[in-house]
Amino acid sequence: MTVAKGFKNMAEQFYMTQEGYEAAKKELEYLQTVKRKEIVDRIAEARSHGDLSENAEYDAARNEQAANEGEIAELEYKVKNAVIIEETDDNSVVHIGSTVTVWDNDLEEEVAYTIMGTTEVDPMKNIISNESPVGAALLRHKKGDKVTVKAPNNFEYQLTIRKID
Repeated sequence: MTVAKGFKNMAEQFYMTQEGYEAAKKELEYLQTVKRKEIVDRIAEARSHGDLSENAEYDAARNEQAANEGEIAELEYKVKNAVIIEETDDNSVVHIGSTVTVWDNDLEEEVAYTIMGTTEVDPMKNIISNESPVGAALLRHKKGDKVTVKAPNNFEYQLTIRKID
């Protein structure tokens, strides 16, 4: 389990594990060096084909360049405003980094979620964001607590915390 260290303006915080932070930096470096160069090379190749006004290859490369630059800007911002979460053995309360087993009262099933920062989400593995409705509802609660999840469209449901790892 993990706990955040350091404090910044809440609107600018991106919680990450050290591993997630390193992965974000590596992805950023790849986008800035390898992918950016590949796109520039494609643009140059497309330009060499002549008339740019009807050159789909050129347009596609320019669109890819814009998307790549957007990803770079977003990752730079997240890395700059990252709050690294530290490991802790405290399983008494749900923190970012906790794996929480809950009982869904409506679906009558047990589900385990790992709560991480927004940059490390993987819904296919039940890794959810601390800012998601479920993640936000579970934070700071203890084993045995019943929490109300406020989902979009004013839909609410209850989860009971069975285990915190």
